[in-house]
Amino acid sequence: MIRRDGRPIWLGTSKAYGLTVQRKKAAKLVWTQAWRRLHKKGISETASKKRTRRVGKVQRAVVGASLEDIKKKAAQKSEIRKDAKEAAIKELKDRKAANKAKSGGAKGKVAKPHTFQKVPKHMGGAGKRAGTQR
Repeated sequence: MIRRDGRPIWLGTSKAYGLTVQRKKAAKLVWTQAWRRLHKKGISETASKKRTRRVGKVQRAVVGASLEDIKKKAAQKSEIRKDAKEAAIKELKDRKAANKAKSGGAKGKVAKPHTFQKVPKHMGGAGKRAGTQR
């Protein structure tokens, strides 16, 4: 058989010829080499599965801390770290309170009375259909 582009194709059987004329794809026919190649049949004995490499973990120093400091902190118990954090927060709050007392507190600010009152939906609000019932 001669293809459109002028290449001759040698078909071994009338079955192969008939299917080629019907323009059936060889990769869809289970008995063809094209199908076996596409579905990786018959090559298991030649190639074994490739082994993947595991990436080793590496620790590096960060700009603010050396590697020894980081390891020491990781080895510390959580209670010690929690206590240190609470102490730092307490110290910060004390400092803020001292600054507030030094500056004279809130003498320039006068609290405005709260005038907004919460009204339930069924009582009618300030919407478009406020007091109407249909």
